[in-house]
Amino acid sequence: MGRGQLTRSMSNIGLILMEGVSAVLALILVRFMIKPYRMTGDIRYLGVPLGFAFLAISYVFMGASLYFSDLMIVKNLQWLQLFTGAYAFIFLALTYYFSDKTYERRTYLLFQALFSLSLLVLFTMLLAVVLMPLPFVLQNYKKVDEYFRIFNMSLALYITLYTLRRHIRRPASETILAPLGYALLAFSQYSFLIWSLDSSFSAFVGAHILRLASLLVFLFMTYQTFYGSGGAFSTRRDLSEETSA
Repeated sequence: MGRGQLTRSMSNIGLILMEGVSAVLALILVRFMIKPYRMTGDIRYLGVPLGFAFLAISYVFMGASLYFSDLMIVKNLQWLQLFTGAYAFIFLALTYYFSDKTYERRTYLLFQALFSLSLLVLFTMLLAVVLMPLPFVLQNYKKVDEYFRIFNMSLALYITLYTLRRHIRRPASETILAPLGYALLAFSQYSFLIWSLDSSFSAFVGAHILRLASLLVFLFMTYQTFYGSGGAFSTRRDLSEETSA
């Protein structure tokens, strides 16, 4: 193995580890974030943990794509990562959008309908990835990836502004971390876009570092929410404020 191949192999190992760490951190967040739903049974509290669960799945797909060498397997995994990542941002944005709505039966049913429809669209897309012909898989991924990165970045910025507005309306030491975490996710998507446009390896690494920083911010915020100030919160008011912060 030449020096160039060895360097590339070591870089891949490092990136795979970063994807693995990102997936683990996201799943730890899911474990914390699912608690409000378990305590209340309110489906509105299911959105954020599901969003981060799909982010974790997308990180696993990306890590696997860096591990395998077969071109068809790699491209299929990259497409799967693309769709699951986009779905995570869509569902997070919808969850925050509906969190500010008056809790009426019509709003609740609309949220359920959009949730079901988005799941159907996601699984249809995943099935399409498996059945797509090889020429389409190889030729169209890069362009679609660029559009998806812009889309994901836009949704992350929307959530950043939403959570910042909520913090300004009801300031709290923990809630300022929410817009920071989503802003880091948005910048991570921007770095991935730069990598997609000009194959900048530094942008690719930077995107992973920004994402890790974002997940650590969310982990700290979530830990403070449940275990800060003397213990886990348990009131319905606390739940509604913290999960939509």
